[in-house]
This record gives sequence, structure tokens and C-alpha cells, in this order.
Amino acid sequence: MNVYLVGGAVRDKLLNLPVKDRDWVVVGALPQDLLEQGYQAVGKDFPVFLHPQTHEEYALARTERKTGVGYTGFECFFGKDVSLEEDLSRRDLTINAMAEDDSGNIIDPFNGQTDLQTRQLRHVSDAFVEDPLRVLRVARFLARFDEQGFSIADETRKLMRHIATSGELQHLTPERVWTETEKALLEPSPWRYFEALQECGALAVIFPELSSLFGVPQPPKHHPEVDTGVHVMMTLKAAKALMAQPKNIDKEQTVAILFSLLCHDLGKGLTPPEQLPSHPGHEDISDLLSKKVCQRLKAPNPVKRLSSLVARFHTHSHRAFELRPSTVMRLFEGLDIFRRPETLEHFLLACEADAKGRTGFETRDYTQADYLRDCAQAANAVHAKVLVNLGFRGETLGTELRKRRINAIGDIKKSYVRETP
Repeated sequence: MNVYLVGGAVRDKLLNLPVKDRDWVVVGALPQDLLEQGYQAVGKDFPVFLHPQTHEEYALARTERKTGVGYTGFECFFGKDVSLEEDLSRRDLTINAMAEDDSGNIIDPFNGQTDLQTRQLRHVSDAFVEDPLRVLRVARFLARFDEQGFSIADETRKLMRHIATSGELQHLTPERVWTETEKALLEPSPWRYFEALQECGALAVIFPELSSLFGVPQPPKHHPEVDTGVHVMMTLKAAKALMAQPKNIDKEQTVAILFSLLCHDLGKGLTPPEQLPSHPGHEDISDLLSKKVCQRLKAPNPVKRLSSLVARFHTHSHRAFELRPSTVMRLFEGLDIFRRPETLEHFLLACEADAKGRTGFETRDYTQADYLRDCAQAANAVHAKVLVNLGFRGETLGTELRKRRINAIGDIKKSYVRETP
């Protein structure tokens, strides 16, 4: 049997990028051949094995035939007579359909190296249309390689539009849509994922609430970019820039912050035409829609929670200097920062990205964040234990604690020069 390194490892090696995962294809073998050598079978739908020492994935060369709808409607064939080229031909993009033998020779039957040089994301064959998930995957690769100057080939865009209008995307499970979207949010240019899906019509199928924001106007005074969908994309870019600074934010939190920005203005898509370009009361509607979207996509609970909070309270942050101390206290109670102090930083990062995700506002200071941090620190410095020692109990303890925290916030407000956000 012959073993070849395939897919992303070959692609990234040729791009001089770090190779994170290595996948292998085995040609001229049967499952029993690998089992006898100590490989562990892990594939359910097709033969995939883990190497006994490296635990890397080794798959038998296979072909596929479309038998039903959606991305699961395939029948898999494998055997000693399946060639490497046949296996590579079933892959999505030419840059992912290359292999390397044990001598370092590149096997490239679909000109993936040429597309690497010209920075093109191009489908391997017309069989691309058989798997609707590939629309999301191509968009995700654009989000990954946008900084390297990649774009989607025109003929591939055409096929993506065809899939979007065929009804096949409706057969994608929420879990698969969420998985691809979550991965895209962790790529260097996540906004390119959503822009690509919007351009081909797929966003209107999998995330119609977001798609409907494109073309919706906002007041030019506050939003020179005008288009609400464009603004939301700009907030993702602003958030990634803020996260590039030293911050203790993990992948799960990154996804929650970025997804909250996708949801924070969803209510503007339902503003009555006679009220445009203003959007009164869009916060509560955005909150309801964010919950609906998160439920439909089966998003994790941290994503649901932060998306709801940012949708409901982002304008409170922008107007922080105008708020009464009691209103700031209600904001903190809504965010539940006294039990979950980490929420404040994630909320403020999203709000700062919202403020900077506007044409001409990208480098402006967002002093509201520092102000709210100082207010929170002052409120947190008022401890219930001190009041208990003073004799407060039960309901009076809670009332007095809240009163003193509001007073502490008021002291911070007095120390700040009043500014217009």
C-alpha cells in the first residue's frame, strides 16, 4: 500500500504556514490491512484509522456518490482499486486536493499549486454542488486566507449561488451550521465569511435576520457608512483589532463576543419604513431576535447570554455619562456583574467594537468603558459583610447595600468630566 500526506497540511506547507494537523490517505489497502498493523478504527461512515504511535488520521482512498439530499446524502466506496486521483477528486477546493508522497513529491491533478499562486479558492469539479456544506466551507476559507489575498473564483461563486437557490442549504442541521460559523468566527477575518454568504444568497437561508440588515439605512450623522449590515461587519473587524491587544480572552469568549455583535442590531431589520433611518426601541427587538437565532442554531449558553445582554444594553454603554447612578446600577444588575464579574469586560469590548465599527470612528477613544469599569470597581468595593457588622439584616441589608453602591457610583460620576459619547 502507498501512503500520502493530503489536504490542509500540504496546502499550508506550500504557503509557508504552520502545519497544525496532518491527514493521510492510504491507497491500495483494505481495513484489515491497517488493523493488522495496529491501527485503531474510528470512522463510522467511511474507513478512518488512528496511527498506533502518532494517533494521526489515516483514511482509505475512497469515492462518493450522491444518493440523497443535504451533506449526509452520500454513499461511500473504498477498496484497493480506488486511486489517489479519484480520492482527491471528491474534495472541495483545488488547494485542498493535493498530496505529497514519502519523497516529498507533490501530486496535484487539479492545479492546486497554480491556484495557491494566484490566490484563488476554486472548486475541484461540478460535484461541488452535491454538498451544500461546501458553501459554508468556502466562505470560511475566505475568512482564513483573506489576509493572504485569496478570493473566491468566479465560477465557484456561481456554483455557490446555485446551491443557495436550490433548497439544499435547508437540509443542513443547526449543529453543522453552528460548527462552521463558530470556526469562521475564530478565523483572522470572520466578516469575510458572512459577506461571502450574503453575496451568494446563503446568508438569507441560514441567518435571515442578519441578511436582512444589509441595505437598511441608519442616520449618517452617527453611522457614516449608513448600511446596517456593513456596520455589523465593521464591528467584527473592530473587535478583532481590540482582541489583538493583550487580553485574557479564550476561544469560547471570543466566539461569544463576536456573535453578540452579529446580533446586537438585529432589531433594525424590523424597523417600520416610515421610521427609517432611525430605529427607536431596536434594543429589545434585537434581544428577542438574538434569543431566537441562538435557539435555532443551538448556540452554547455563554453565546446566548452575552448576545442577549449586548443587544439589550449596548446603548446604555454608549450613553454611560448621561445615565443616572441608579440606572448604571440597574445596568450592572442586568449584566449580573456582582456574581459574574468577567461579564463586564466582554460586554464592554463588544460595545467598544460597536462604537468603533463605523466609518471615521475607528480610532476614537471609548472613554465610556473606563468610566463603567471605575463605577463597577466602586460598587464592588461596598461589601455586604460590613453592613452585616453594622447590624443590617434581611431585606434591609439588600436595600442598604444597593443604596450605598449607587452612592459610590455617584461619587465616580462626580469625578468625571461630563462627555458626550
